[in-house]
Parts: sequence; C-alpha cells; structure tokens
Amino acid sequence: MEVRWEVFLIILGAALVTFIPRVVPLMILSRFELPEWGMRWLNYVPISVMAALIGQEILLNDGKFSSIANNVELFAAIPTFWIAVKTRSLLGTVLVGVISLMILRMFF
Repeated sequence: MEVRWEVFLIILGAALVTFIPRVVPLMILSRFELPEWGMRWLNYVPISVMAALIGQEILLNDGKFSSIANNVELFAAIPTFWIAVKTRSLLGTVLVGVISLMILRMFF
C-alpha cells in the first residue's frame, strides 16, 4: 500500500496540532504547584462546560430560544435530571434521557 506524502504530512500536522495544546500546558503546570484558590477554581471548569453544553442543547433551536410549549428536550430533561440527582448513575441517567426523549418525540 502506497501512502502519498501530502496525505502523510496532513495527518502528521493534524496530530501535532492536536497533541501540542494538550501536552504543553501539562508540561508547564506539572513543574509548579497551583495555589489553593486556583485548584478550587479549576474544579468548577468541567461543571461549567457541561452546563453550557446542556443548556444550549435544551434551550436553543436553530440558534434561537425555543418556546417552552414545543420544547420536547426540556421536558425530557426534567426526569433525566431527577434520576441523575437521585441515583448518581450515568447509565440510568442516559437510559432515562433517551427513553423519555423517544417517548416524547413519538407523541409530540
């Protein structure tokens, strides 16, 4: 099997572009210890990103706020959020979310 150099260089460039932003901060931050306030601040980053992603998926439709009456995703999110809080089970949360969205889309 022959690989063209152009394709190989594109793949190598894409690997470097993906690898460098992940490794450079790790190399820099591993050399010193962050202050306590910095560690507390970093603990909220994953929660903030997840909330932004979920909020955008639930509340926006084609870049505009969707009305509550037609927002099936919002109604599916209610039992999903309740199961997530009560059970703290990722599998249970995903199953309830998928099943509730399926049922709501089937009837509405």
